[in-house]
Amino acid sequence: MKRRLVLLGAPGSGKGTQAEMITRHFGIPVTSPGAILRREKELGTPLGLETAETTQHGGLVPDKIIVELIEDWLRLHGGHGFVFDGFPRTMPQAESLQHILQRHRTPLDFAIWLDVSEQTIGDRISSRLQCQSCGFTTSATSAVFAERPICPYCDGPLVRRMDDDTVVLRHRLEEFNTKTQPLADFYEKLGTLRRIDGNRDREAIFAEVSRLIEQTA
Repeated sequence: MKRRLVLLGAPGSGKGTQAEMITRHFGIPVTSPGAILRREKELGTPLGLETAETTQHGGLVPDKIIVELIEDWLRLHGGHGFVFDGFPRTMPQAESLQHILQRHRTPLDFAIWLDVSEQTIGDRISSRLQCQSCGFTTSATSAVFAERPICPYCDGPLVRRMDDDTVVLRHRLEEFNTKTQPLADFYEKLGTLRRIDGNRDREAIFAEVSRLIEQTA
């Protein structure tokens, strides 16, 4: 089974949803820079407060900070594999991750790229809700949550993300196109890139992701 993965794609491509499904089905630890930074914010650390201001306006946290946080997380939780949701996001982050994995002798199995259209992104972002407590992401149009916007896992409140604002989203997409898109070529050259059509429903996408994870060769 493949246990060392990164999930990549534009905002709204479904990375968080697939990461959630992977960890619940396969038990592989999952994290994202956003999850780590939300924890820092909840603890009221200077780093958490400073980076919250940056991300609220659609900016990217400096690569050096993100890489250090990820390496710390790997030391503590990466012994049984990992799924990184939306990391790396820049070429320097990708190169740094390669060096970290080489030092730990834990090569990456796959970089799974979720391809989505602009229409899909717009539809998903406009209805996206996220748990303020644990980060679980769902849709406001889901029948399960239409009358009860409460997280099914921790009972936290489901709210619109501040960075899903239209102006902020436009800035995030520009950042994605200029800074993250080049990672497709990077991982393709390494032989680890796997592209998946992310415009489908979550179950269809997860079935394809699962086939990749369950490969034995």
